[in-house]
Amino acid sequence: MARNSIGVVFGETGSLEFKFAVADSQAVKRSDYVKVWHESDGWVLAQIVSITKSSDAYSLNGAISATDGAKIYDTDEKIVAKANVIGSRDRQGLLRSPKTPFSPGDNVYEADKEMIGSVLGIGHDGAYIGLLEGCDVAVYLDVDKLVRTHCSILARTGSGKSYTTGVIIEELLEHDVPLLIIDPHGEYVSLKYLNSDRKQQSLMARFGINPRGYGSQVTVYTPASLTLNPDADKVFRLDEINLSAMDLAQMLPGDLTNTQMGVLYQAINKAKDKKELYTIDDIIGAIANSKSGAKWGVISALEALRETAILSSNPTTIDELIQKGSASVIDMKGVVPELQGIIVARLCMDLFEERKRGKIPPAMLIVEEAHRFCPERGYSKAASTDILRTIASEGRKFGLGLLVVSQRPARIDKNVLSQCNTQIIMKVTNPNDLRAIGKSIEGFSSELEEEVKRLPPGVALLVNNDIERPVLVDIRVRKSQHGSSESPGIIGATHRGSTCDTEKKSANDTFFRKVFGGENR
Repeated sequence: MARNSIGVVFGETGSLEFKFAVADSQAVKRSDYVKVWHESDGWVLAQIVSITKSSDAYSLNGAISATDGAKIYDTDEKIVAKANVIGSRDRQGLLRSPKTPFSPGDNVYEADKEMIGSVLGIGHDGAYIGLLEGCDVAVYLDVDKLVRTHCSILARTGSGKSYTTGVIIEELLEHDVPLLIIDPHGEYVSLKYLNSDRKQQSLMARFGINPRGYGSQVTVYTPASLTLNPDADKVFRLDEINLSAMDLAQMLPGDLTNTQMGVLYQAINKAKDKKELYTIDDIIGAIANSKSGAKWGVISALEALRETAILSSNPTTIDELIQKGSASVIDMKGVVPELQGIIVARLCMDLFEERKRGKIPPAMLIVEEAHRFCPERGYSKAASTDILRTIASEGRKFGLGLLVVSQRPARIDKNVLSQCNTQIIMKVTNPNDLRAIGKSIEGFSSELEEEVKRLPPGVALLVNNDIERPVLVDIRVRKSQHGSSESPGIIGATHRGSTCDTEKKSANDTFFRKVFGGENR
């Protein structure tokens, strides 16, 4: 065997796979990258997909003898690795696979970092998310393509999806991408603060990073009040001026009857006649003067909406939320689910319209718990589903990116998930979720499915159009502080060294179970 060789090709070979005998059991492991010289293509990259050991001495009879106390000193152990061919780059930079088989007797070598990065198309600049598992090759994603072609981060609870989302956010902030983050649990407030965890800091040298906070770039808004959410910087409010009947209908629970919609239209027309700028109070007043018996259900619903204090004549504008190099976090902590859905729907509609008109710079919308805001048909219903579908299908034309994060892929609208060209998948074991992932990824084989089931916390399967095949990435340590309970599991296991008729008022009593404070109304 040649110097520095880790094995020799033997037996029947092909152009897409081969087996090789391994001399040292410590020299290779599954998923390692190797290279072999091909007579017409030069150096070719391959990846080990399986390793087996066998011994003639420890046959069935030999093993039985050993259990009876007999000692077998010469085990004659054989180690065989199977590798799938990835290919090599031609003069035009295109990936090519050999057209002729490898030759038995060819030496197999450990692949160098430069070759791995070049052949896989990992890149040398952009959003740095971690290292290829098993080797210290940095993995970068093209920031422009990441934003324009959408992304999903999918994992079962405790596998590191929110931690990984934090890594992506850090990278996007450092590349001056404007971000709007829908944060149902207040997990991203901690982006402001540097990562002071000593255990995590000890791992930063391996990834070539230093701790830092993003306090000057992150603004936290609360739709509740600063009393209920003291971690927030500002109160978030929607515009109540000159709302149309359709605007209001989208904000109300259930569906208004045709009669109720008629009452609402008439009231808004009357409010328009009296005032150039009318509010929800003016609409309620106009409805109160209606002679229709259907008015009480409409008044009840509008009063419930008004009592949330989410509407204001001094609203939070999209211009304020979308700023170059800044992230606006909508911290929904303390906000009931019904109101969260209303906020996300209205906010996303305004965001999409402003971007279409070119009034704000290209940006990325990040939606945590995406299965709640764009659920698959049959699971639940959300006011924000239609607009998130629109952003997924049309946002790239206007420079509006979408990143969806969820621990239940099967419950995300399949039209949204299928539009994500970059998928970061961490450990998933639920059969329904695995099927949903398989439908959204071309070439998601049974081998990849088994790989996803066994992923340790903090390791992700990365699927991206710029990378020639799915790769495993050891997600880097966060520079900023992590705000979720996931982080101990990640650090402990990852980074090892190498996610009705509303006529009766009582029907609205459960619309919003909490009344919020009224700052800046």
